[in-house]
Amino acid sequence: MSLARVLTQAQHGVVAPVSAIVNIGTAGALHDRHAGLFVPSRVTEHDLDADVLRDLGYPTASSWEIPDGDGTVLATGDSFISDSSRRAQLARIADLVDMEGAAVARVAAEFGVPLRLVKVVSDTADETAVDWPERVDAAARRLGEWLRETDLG
Repeated sequence: MSLARVLTQAQHGVVAPVSAIVNIGTAGALHDRHAGLFVPSRVTEHDLDADVLRDLGYPTASSWEIPDGDGTVLATGDSFISDSSRRAQLARIADLVDMEGAAVARVAAEFGVPLRLVKVVSDTADETAVDWPERVDAAARRLGEWLRETDLG
């Protein structure tokens, strides 16, 4: 989900205010020990050099703390990670990787809305990640179970 799409959806929330944003989806595991469902405590953009933007006079955040998470760190970027060497690089800064969590966090922070990210591991962010479509149904079922277990479902 692109930042533009998230912002557009958030602007609709201005018309009909929301009390929280919950983003559920899949993520790649950056460590072999990670499987199942996670509620990240921190999300960071792995392909944005915020220092360069700040040096150019555009102060911007590139990571956000999320209260009540489980301690995991989610890295977000614009590309699907399916390479062992890139996985190893990202594993130094995060536990999981996705393509939308940071965009959602940026919008939640901008609008001052509480955020919850819920991610189910769907792949290992390496060469086997191309099997991701085969695992989506199981991930969707697990996310559905989580929704039923919360007061959101």
